[in-house]
Amino acid sequence: MTSNEEDTDHDIELFVKAGSDGKSIGNCPFSQRLFMILWLKGVVFNVTTVDLKRKPADLHNLAPGTPPPFLTFNGELRTDINKIEEFLDEMLAPPKYPKLAAKNKESNTAGNDIFAKFSAYIKNTNPGANASLEKGLLKALKNLDNFLNSPLPDEIDVDSTVEEKCSDRKYLDGNELTLADCNLLPKLHIVKVVSKKYRNFEIPSEFSGVWRYLQNAYARDEFTNTCAADREIEVAYQDVAKRLGQ
Repeated sequence: MTSNEEDTDHDIELFVKAGSDGKSIGNCPFSQRLFMILWLKGVVFNVTTVDLKRKPADLHNLAPGTPPPFLTFNGELRTDINKIEEFLDEMLAPPKYPKLAAKNKESNTAGNDIFAKFSAYIKNTNPGANASLEKGLLKALKNLDNFLNSPLPDEIDVDSTVEEKCSDRKYLDGNELTLADCNLLPKLHIVKVVSKKYRNFEIPSEFSGVWRYLQNAYARDEFTNTCAADREIEVAYQDVAKRLGQ
């Protein structure tokens, strides 16, 4: 088998949610999560956008009742997102493909409450509850900021007499994107776009770790080219986010 043939030794197709035009990438952090993983693995794969309003008959037959994302791997359908992630990291393993699992277990849970706090905040229709829900979101973002600015164990020089005060790493687990980033970054971007659009809320500039993290993500094709357009994200939330105070 030639090296070129080896590059296509898996037949992988990822099905993701389509945008409002039925063709472009739609707003779905779970679709983007799997899209990023496959891109980072460096494997050859195909992406099909699925228009939920006009789901083709062949997709009804392939995955009846299952919304995207889902994936076929060498003809076998897989629909559970967490299990797909584990499966891909196991099947697309070193030395041919990079290992994407985070080295530090804390990296996997950092920021894991942000999306829930954001959802409560953005779906709230009671003006009287807005301040407390915004405070909850801010606290979750601050916790992520603290994590990103705190040195990881491998950033600390045990022989140094100088105290390591602040991390300058690019991502959750270091300077390379991991599975933890594939999970958090799509959600964090949605929080940024939707909160600004519908609540005029911006992530505070003093959260330097969060902003460093986002800017480093925006510099990566694996993130920006798998992300829905801001307008698609705004459209996806217009029905749940527009009712505050009305």
